[in-house]
Amino acid sequence: MSNFVAPEVKKFAAWDYVVFAALFLVCASIGVFFAIKERKKKTSKEFLVGGRQMTCGPIAFSLTSSFMSAVTVLGAPSEVYRYGASFVLFFLSYTLVIIFTAELFLPVFYRSGITSTYEYLELRFNKIVRLAATLIYILQTILYTGIVVYAPSLALNQVTGFDLWGSVAATGIICTFYCTLGGLKAVVWTDAFQMIVMVAGFVAVLIRGTTLNGGLTKIWEDANEGSRLNVLDFNVDPLRRHTIWTIVIGGTFTWLGLYGVNQSTIQRCISCKSEKHAKLALYLNLLGLWTVLVCAVFCGLVMYAHYQSCDPWTAEFISAPDQLMPYFVMDIFSSMPGVPGLFVACAFSGTLSTVAASINALATVTFEDLVKKGFPNLSDKTSTWISKGLCILYGILCTSMAAAASLLGGVVQASLSIHGMCGGPMLGLFTLGIVFPCANWKGAIGGLLAGITLAFWTGIGSFIYPAPPSKSIPLQLSTLNCTLANSTEMLTTTTVAPTVAPDRPLLADTWYSLSYLYFSAIGCLSCAITGLLISFITGPRKGEDIPPVLIKPVCNPFCFWSERLKTLLWCGVQHDSQEVDFGKNLPKVSANKNGTNDTFKNNIINENNCQFPGYNPEEKSYTNMSRESRL
Repeated sequence: MSNFVAPEVKKFAAWDYVVFAALFLVCASIGVFFAIKERKKKTSKEFLVGGRQMTCGPIAFSLTSSFMSAVTVLGAPSEVYRYGASFVLFFLSYTLVIIFTAELFLPVFYRSGITSTYEYLELRFNKIVRLAATLIYILQTILYTGIVVYAPSLALNQVTGFDLWGSVAATGIICTFYCTLGGLKAVVWTDAFQMIVMVAGFVAVLIRGTTLNGGLTKIWEDANEGSRLNVLDFNVDPLRRHTIWTIVIGGTFTWLGLYGVNQSTIQRCISCKSEKHAKLALYLNLLGLWTVLVCAVFCGLVMYAHYQSCDPWTAEFISAPDQLMPYFVMDIFSSMPGVPGLFVACAFSGTLSTVAASINALATVTFEDLVKKGFPNLSDKTSTWISKGLCILYGILCTSMAAAASLLGGVVQASLSIHGMCGGPMLGLFTLGIVFPCANWKGAIGGLLAGITLAFWTGIGSFIYPAPPSKSIPLQLSTLNCTLANSTEMLTTTTVAPTVAPDRPLLADTWYSLSYLYFSAIGCLSCAITGLLISFITGPRKGEDIPPVLIKPVCNPFCFWSERLKTLLWCGVQHDSQEVDFGKNLPKVSANKNGTNDTFKNNIINENNCQFPGYNPEEKSYTNMSRESRL
């Protein structure tokens, strides 16, 4: 029980409910509008990738909104409040991630004309690899979606008094219903609107918080005195939670698994009408990521300046660190009805779109990669009912996972840990396929298993045995000026740190104490290295057998001075034929040596003129052609 008297913080007023309901109604209306508008376009291509005619603007907004929603709105300011502004270094990670995605992964996915990233794995390796990756994606998305459902429900519980688990159930029910409406176009335009709402919510908090706390100069001085501005920590110790190395290196691996090879991201990018638009969408999205990151970091600093002498978490006015931001909003806007509703709508509406898209993607991937493979002759009516049943099933599963999310600690660390454990090995698998022509399907499977094993071993171990305070280094928080309850004893500055169990195994203070940002790097590198070793042991794949569209010649920029060396590093892949006329002169597939169906590959080669998007001289870019998915 708290030793302090909590100040009175008002709950939702009537205007807050009006603003919240209005914004939610706009989001729902966009979905209904596209559901009605596109009702006659029932092909999977129209539903999944918007007819491949989207432009870069709405796609950029959609990417930013989807991956910087409630988790960032609630979690990032709390991270800065407790651990300092080193979180801002993620702008370097985001930059590297977008460059790698746009220049390495996107061209391969876009030019091969796929709808699902897992189609690439079947083209490059075989159906077994595709199935394994699909199952891991399903696991990753269910775990992550549970956190996304839990985060805004926590905010609603704090600022409105709604029952926490009632909010969780309501979110899951609404999203399950929403995912049956419009396709990708509805999701994209709803995300674009929500991005504007998110930035508006942040700006309102920043302006009001800065005004109440003496201006920018005073806030900066308070943050500096509280050690919140010690950003550049060059300590190379991988056990330290946030240093410049863990954020730049570990953060790049983590977000690259989320951006470079994630179905949700690639699905949006390949919906663009040309590769040029897809790349531009990614680079515009980078500006959005920077904007949201800077807003979140400054909100954390403003929040620290406001509560530097009476921390509501240490004083137990709130039950979890992720409730700091909504508590702060209700505190500073208590005399301005309607603004708290804007903030909650900012977090909640973004979650609706993200979770609905996840449920829809899960149902689609399950139906296309699992159900349809086992039952290829299903009627359209049966297929529709199965798809709806899958939406309901995944809605229940994702909502149930929210209960587990409440046990995982801060929403930012929990979500990035899940992406690291699952996304890292997936990143390694796609890197094997795209960068290394010698990798075969046995190496891909072996590498994926090794990456998953190591990443989950580290992640689960770190959850059971949290890192010691000397490594996580939470900064000092004070309750010096809080009002005491029935006591004259003052509580001075305290340091909030996780409780460490007295009996810890040998690995608890080493392997299990690695920064959570390195989980993805462990999974990716172990997958790639193991995959290459197994490929060489079992017989490397011949480059002549691989269509050049499936391989990215990463050596080209470094070997511009020697055509002979460049050709040697292609490992037999006929990239020169691709440059002359894309999709033509692909090498014939030899006998089945690596477990891939010969007939399947030969059909691709025979139909390459229509299977691959062509080069448009006017756009100076590859453009999408109107056709169904190759698989």
